Amino acid sequence: MKREDFIDVIAPIAVQLRNEGSPIFPSVRIAQAMLETGCVLHPWNNLVGYKVGSGQLTPFWHGRSVSTKTWEVYDGVRVEGVQAHWRAYDCIADCFRDQDLLFSWSRYDRVRAAVNPQEQTAMLLACGYATDPTYNQKLNSFMAGYDLGKYDEEDDTLKFEHDWQWKMLGDALDGLYNKGVISDWTWAEKAYMRKLTQSELAWLNAIVLARQAGVEV
Repeated sequence: MKREDFIDVIAPIAVQLRNEGSPIFPSVRIAQAMLETGCVLHPWNNLVGYKVGSGQLTPFWHGRSVSTKTWEVYDGVRVEGVQAHWRAYDCIADCFRDQDLLFSWSRYDRVRAAVNPQEQTAMLLACGYATDPTYNQKLNSFMAGYDLGKYDEEDDTLKFEHDWQWKMLGDALDGLYNKGVISDWTWAEKAYMRKLTQSELAWLNAIVLARQAGVEV
């Protein structure tokens, strides 16, 4: 499979998950999948190098695994032939969603808080996701070499750190609807469902300000 074909498979999933609230930039997710798999779609659908670890089941991983040889870096020395046990998934999306559960741990706070893809790749290394000291450099190289940043631009969904921020926004839009300032309650519903985009909020803000100023729109 050509790298471009691999990207065509992964990119829509990465963008969709980001729009659903994933903390991982699509460019980072695609680059990581490229690096971890060599752009090969294995039948076990683990594209992120996620090992079995404690073996605790999740809604997206049901206990299946695959064992292969890999390499790790210990104390600055690359060690070949390390036996690794990888989680196996029913589909690619399950793999990414399971990884997002991992990133919800406090250990990865800095990964979730990253404000741009380059910071996020640096934090993946800093938080210990991989032992390769050049991990972030390799991810950045894939992102630059294949213009993966364009997939970040497709993500226009609002991002809030806390659930209460979404609820507050929904309550605000619900109040504007009840007062007749906006005529469609769908806007409040989208906020409660965490699907309101930045473009939609900017448009709503302009409409509300215009109506408050007496402009008929």
